Amino acid sequence: MMSRQPPPNRSAFQAFMTLQTRWSDNDVYGHMNNVVHYRLFDTAINRWLIDAGLLDLRGGAVIGLVVETGCRYHAEAAFPDDITAGIAVARLGTSSVTYEIGLFRNREETAFADGRFVHVYVDSSTRRPVALPDAWRKKLTEISR
Repeated sequence: MMSRQPPPNRSAFQAFMTLQTRWSDNDVYGHMNNVVHYRLFDTAINRWLIDAGLLDLRGGAVIGLVVETGCRYHAEAAFPDDITAGIAVARLGTSSVTYEIGLFRNREETAFADGRFVHVYVDSSTRRPVALPDAWRKKLTEISR
């Protein structure tokens, strides 16, 4: 029998993004539907990239495409909980980044869910992989484990 890794604490992350739950996030069981966790992961990472001055949605030469995701669920969350997403870079490749994300409910120190997103960065026109620009690499290193 495999032992399950415990959920991460806030101290495991280097960057944080505040996210809001919505009424429509709750499912018929009264808690956040599992697909919402992925929306929160995606929103947190892309918002951090925009705020860091890296991602330009309308004119940027480089964009990230999701090639792998995963999520572990530890506890329930629901509207109207306030969510904080902790973000860290677990692996920084030539053209790919593995992000780890922890979702924290209200002021709790232990994640109610955690996951990973792997982005491959591509030329926004050709959609072919490109090496991460130096500015990206420098900023992503700041939140690397």
